[in-house]
Amino acid sequence: MIETPLNEEENRLKKCNTLKENGMNPFAHSFNTTHPIQSVVETYKDITEKSEDSVTVAGRLMAKRGHGKAMFGNIMDDSGTLQFYGNLNTLGDSFDHLLNLDVGDIIGISGHPFVTKRGELSIYVTTFILLTKSLHPLPEKYHGLQDKELRYRMRYVDLIANPDVKTVFKSRSHIIRNIRNFLDQQAFLEVETPVLHNIYGGAAAKPFETHHNTLDQKLYLRIALELHLKRLIVGGFERVFEIGRVFRNEGISYKHNPEYTLLELYQAYADYNDMMSLTETLLSYLVTEITGTNSITYQDKTISFKTPFKRITMKDALKEYSDVDCDGDDAYLQKRAKELGLDTTQTKSRGQLITDLYDDTVESKLIEPTFIIDYPWETSPLAKRKRDNDQLVERFELIINGMEIANAFSELNDPVDQLERFKDQVKAKSDGWEEAHEMDEDYVNALKYGMPPTGGLGIGIDRVVMLLTNSPSIRDVIFFPHMKDK
Repeated sequence: MIETPLNEEENRLKKCNTLKENGMNPFAHSFNTTHPIQSVVETYKDITEKSEDSVTVAGRLMAKRGHGKAMFGNIMDDSGTLQFYGNLNTLGDSFDHLLNLDVGDIIGISGHPFVTKRGELSIYVTTFILLTKSLHPLPEKYHGLQDKELRYRMRYVDLIANPDVKTVFKSRSHIIRNIRNFLDQQAFLEVETPVLHNIYGGAAAKPFETHHNTLDQKLYLRIALELHLKRLIVGGFERVFEIGRVFRNEGISYKHNPEYTLLELYQAYADYNDMMSLTETLLSYLVTEITGTNSITYQDKTISFKTPFKRITMKDALKEYSDVDCDGDDAYLQKRAKELGLDTTQTKSRGQLITDLYDDTVESKLIEPTFIIDYPWETSPLAKRKRDNDQLVERFELIINGMEIANAFSELNDPVDQLERFKDQVKAKSDGWEEAHEMDEDYVNALKYGMPPTGGLGIGIDRVVMLLTNSPSIRDVIFFPHMKDK
């Protein structure tokens, strides 16, 4: 918590109680405004003398400057900040109440737009009202709320004290709206699927568990959207998408939060090549909408989103960036892993070892948008085998600035193969791989009714927002990131 001098809080509480004793309500029920503050600024920015128009705005008192029988202040709402001016001659007995307001109070004011001698647009106050008494002072103006942990724990203060934070979250909303618009133009249908799953699946991750009392049944918060969305493809929908929260019981870092926002979409009669084209078109569209150009600046790096993005197989990427030959035998791969500092004691298959080598030694080196394609079949139980190599699957990940942004498959739709893959995963779990997939017999049953050839794509919304808002941590783009209890 922000430390507040006891006498400051006591003084504000005393003011609040005095108002109540005098029959005034320091916590109003409602208030009608005529304009957002930014609308006042835009409408009256060119005036040269006091307007006869009356405007009414509401917001938080951010600063006050008393000058004898006059007072200047700044009021801030969701749209912006505006100066106001009140004096004793106009306000009479109520002027003392204006002087008695505290920074942080939420107020409503009515008055006439005018320009001060210094040329600043302001409101000449004719009436005002206290709408909410603030019992905690705001952080000091010139230092703000700087402590990162406090900012995440007390986002409500962070948003007040640091206007740039609010801008990031407005951009987040704009980005998601543009994603929806793009997919709508591509004839995708937005749907909703369950958050509580009987069987977790669709990704290699550990779930959060819960319990349904009436059914006396263990349930899991979803780790992915995939398996229910593909059931809808079986049912006859040909293009579906969902933007929703998923939950993974894993570590916390600058790019990981236990719950995050995921876009997943599925398109019938498509494969992972179609998904690559869709992904680069979508992201290029977003960059253009947000920046007006085809590139971004992220943490002092200029990253181009000009299409087409680079495409390279996992095998070739390992050779190029880490000098690992994926055609070598198991002993060679183990030796290279040891040389590169990997702990392979939990590695259960050759494909997993190759993927671990890639994750640890290549991914962080990829800055420009790069599709890593063709993964070992053992680590991708929901993807089709590659047409010319059954040891690989048609899968890609899109990496930007060392982060996985997207993951996609040519979706496996052979129910016999899918059942065998699930069995392999069950065995891997029994051998100690905690993140292996569960057996989902109902999903296999759905595939038996026939799912058309399908391309599927997942995009981490929070990481996209990080890139497009130049935010160094995922916590900077999630309103209330998870923190360890104090």
